[in-house]
Amino acid sequence: MHKVLETLKNVKTDQVGIIIYSTKQKKIALSLNPELILPLASAAKVIVGFCVARWVENGMYHWDDMIEEYQLDPEENSAMFYPHFQDRDSIPLGDLVEVMIACHDSMAANSIVKFCGGWEKMNYEINRTYNNIQITSNPRDLENKGEIGQILKVLSSIYSGYQTDPEIWKPIVNGLVRPIDHLEGIPDHYLNHMSGGLDNLVVDIGLLGEFNQHPFLYVLGASGLPNRYTDTYSDERIVESIKLLYKEYNKQRKVII
Repeated sequence: MHKVLETLKNVKTDQVGIIIYSTKQKKIALSLNPELILPLASAAKVIVGFCVARWVENGMYHWDDMIEEYQLDPEENSAMFYPHFQDRDSIPLGDLVEVMIACHDSMAANSIVKFCGGWEKMNYEINRTYNNIQITSNPRDLENKGEIGQILKVLSSIYSGYQTDPEIWKPIVNGLVRPIDHLEGIPDHYLNHMSGGLDNLVVDIGLLGEFNQHPFLYVLGASGLPNRYTDTYSDERIVESIKLLYKEYNKQRKVII
């Protein structure tokens, strides 16, 4: 794990953090600045899905509740991955949560939150447990933010919830296992994640490894970066760190086998 840490320390900012949880060892495998609070950009949609799943779990809503007023963002790729969801009169809540996460769709997120009672209600729900997470309608809003360590706890709840009650957590997991971005050298089905970014920010939330073979859960992020559109060095170091983490997973997997 020290190679992952050293690679991230080479990112061109002091606002970088990572936390990795080993589902095999059931403990934190690596932690750097876990209390760092970062803008979440599109990755905040995982939090939206988490809140709705908790309400579904408590019986407030059901995944087959129909949303009659919804929008999908034409700037995103839902038309490519979900062509059968276009121009419908209504859509089940669970399907829209999956599209929101899989396609980074902010219009879908706004439709879901509106159906469930608004952003204030959703933030109240998340702050009941996680006081350093806040989500907003605009993914580019700097107040759309979260603490790395608390985001990992959300991800861990999603993963463990799916193990015990998959029907409750399935829409979120379905979205995570259909990433729109891929990394060379890592099989697509071994990287189940949600990324977000601004011109000076990268954040990535996910599960690395075979889903049912003790994957790593991770949250990593860096803000205050040089403009990512003209300086790709930091992005390259972050990608390198994920690839190194994949090598660590393979070492663990060989031990398991």
